[in-house]
Amino acid sequence: MIQNIILGIKEYAGVFKLMSDLKLWKYFIIPMLISFCTAILIGVEAYVLSDNVGVHISKVWIWDWGKEVFSSISNFIGGLIVLIIGLILYKHIIMALSAPFMSPVSEKIEKHFYGDVSHLHRKTSNTEQLLRGIRINIRNLFKELIITVPILVLKFIPVVNIFSTILLFIVQAYYAGFGNMDYTLERHLNYKESVQFVSRNKGYVIGNGIVFMLFLLIPIVGIIIVLPLSVTAASKKTVQLMHEKNNLVYER
Repeated sequence: MIQNIILGIKEYAGVFKLMSDLKLWKYFIIPMLISFCTAILIGVEAYVLSDNVGVHISKVWIWDWGKEVFSSISNFIGGLIVLIIGLILYKHIIMALSAPFMSPVSEKIEKHFYGDVSHLHRKTSNTEQLLRGIRINIRNLFKELIITVPILVLKFIPVVNIFSTILLFIVQAYYAGFGNMDYTLERHLNYKESVQFVSRNKGYVIGNGIVFMLFLLIPIVGIIIVLPLSVTAASKKTVQLMHEKNNLVYER
């Protein structure tokens, strides 16, 4: 698993050159705008709601002593909860809406490395790609939230909250990598097969998602370039896995 995570991270090496060689930047203009606008919207909402969430959390403390300290902690935790949920929503919104624009990128990358294999592809329209992206990301959104809520509860426990932060980051990375890989999987596999494929290749998925999440820590620039770089890296690795002997499940 650890080795595959590292390999997933290494796929980012050379993505700028690949994007330039294949003239892929033009496909990312609209997704980058979607990413930027979504980030601004969620950022504003997070700022507005963080204090409100903190107030509700502070009501748990019914004693007078230590109330100010607990209120301060509650405001911090409230802001953190809103930020984490905002990041989750951000990921799935931009990935779902960008689906029709990402499929050509993945297809060009596959053709660059393996030649014309369009005869192996599932024929889908832009609308079908969008609906597929929405379906996958709604599914991932609910699963991620179900896993994230208990982890957030662990943040109230000293020492344990350190490990919960790492676990939370890995969960976010996994679903980010899942979304990036599905732009390639969509052409080859149906919904159920794609979920199974990702499950078999968790290490590569997490590796791709780790870099995705780290890019989001870079102010402004990160949210603009995160999708082009992560999708290109994910497409490189996914087509490689798809063309390995044991993963050609779509050749029936």
